[in-house]
Amino acid sequence: MKRDTFIIGFMLFALFFGAGNLIYPPILGVSSGSSFFSAIIGFIITGIGIPILAVTAISYVKNDARELGNHVHPLFGLIFTCLVYLAIGPFFGIPRAATVGYEMSVEPLLQNTSSAALLLFTSIFFLAVLFVSLNPSKMVDRIGQLLTPILLLSIAALVIGGLILFDQPLPTASGDYAQNPFFTGFVEGYLTMDAIAALAFGIIVVQTFKERGLSTKADIIKATLKSGTIAGIGLAIVYTSLGWISARMPNGSSFVNGGEILSEAATQIFNTSGTLLLGIIVTLACFTTSVGLVVAASQFFAKISPVPYKWLAVIITFASYLIANQGLNTIIRFSVPVLVFLYPIAIVLILLTFLQPLFKNKQAVYRGAILFTAIVSLYDGILELGVKMSFFSEYMAMLPFSNIGLGWLLPAIIGGFIGWVLSKIQKREASV
Repeated sequence: MKRDTFIIGFMLFALFFGAGNLIYPPILGVSSGSSFFSAIIGFIITGIGIPILAVTAISYVKNDARELGNHVHPLFGLIFTCLVYLAIGPFFGIPRAATVGYEMSVEPLLQNTSSAALLLFTSIFFLAVLFVSLNPSKMVDRIGQLLTPILLLSIAALVIGGLILFDQPLPTASGDYAQNPFFTGFVEGYLTMDAIAALAFGIIVVQTFKERGLSTKADIIKATLKSGTIAGIGLAIVYTSLGWISARMPNGSSFVNGGEILSEAATQIFNTSGTLLLGIIVTLACFTTSVGLVVAASQFFAKISPVPYKWLAVIITFASYLIANQGLNTIIRFSVPVLVFLYPIAIVLILLTFLQPLFKNKQAVYRGAILFTAIVSLYDGILELGVKMSFFSEYMAMLPFSNIGLGWLLPAIIGGFIGWVLSKIQKREASV
């Protein structure tokens, strides 16, 4: 079972490690500079810690993420989980992975872009995704034993080259990193959106351990936590390494985004071969994440509909293929508002799963915390759509941490407390 735990941990690492996870650490490294270690610790807490907690939370349930939402209401559990799977699956997550893979692997080689090149790339990409996804029982071996080692070796080559060649002193921290590097890194990790993906990936891990002979809840929780820890250690090493070499790269601050920083780093280390190496890293990262999302979404919708798994895998892959060919900018424009709305709700559900012994799993606590969180996150999502709400903005700006995207935190605590008080009152009235 130790061997299985490591293989599943490697698989989980590959599923989490998408293109977005490659892009954020270089930005953090360049911007945080001399405050790098404080910033990367904050990033790791939310970019790795919360997703691993989410995977472990799923090991507490019998079937899927619906059970976390069922503590609020069964209808909420169904709707919220459907929205999560659609958002990280065919509507946004999978198409985004494919288009990022194209823009960072094929486009630099062509030195321009075209709809025909994108169509050809996504056709090959999604055929490969479908091939692996149609037999999910073999996915662990294909990703955990084959693709993850290739991905890790490619990243290691880039990182070792950077550590040898880049010896510039750390620059002065800029922007928000100059004022509060830890919390700025904390929020950047939160924006990776991996906690939502973890709700989908968690059930893959649990099902895999069941297929490998684990039956008791305690054993599954323990094994899931171990595999999550293995994935988390791998992610922490990669994030820290990519951020560090970017911080020490010459003229890193002259680039606009993490993709450009990483591309330039690869070119400086390995010349034109660096572009090819980076293309391999990004394509593998996007591919493994896409496979995991297709499998997770197909398995979930097969449970709640009469459509067989294999047909759902075909439908989800084809829908992702169509949306991917709309281009990355279009996908991001529509995905960000939805994710900004869903992510805080997911975090609160995950945290309540571990805190439930403190309030004895009272439904009113779940309802109060989720209701207050949803109000703030819905407002933030609408703002991302470009809709201005001047009347509400004045009051929302008064919430603590609203300027760093955590305005929902205090309302969630207040809502949970109100729910706890109401549950006490109801219990007292019922006993009279």
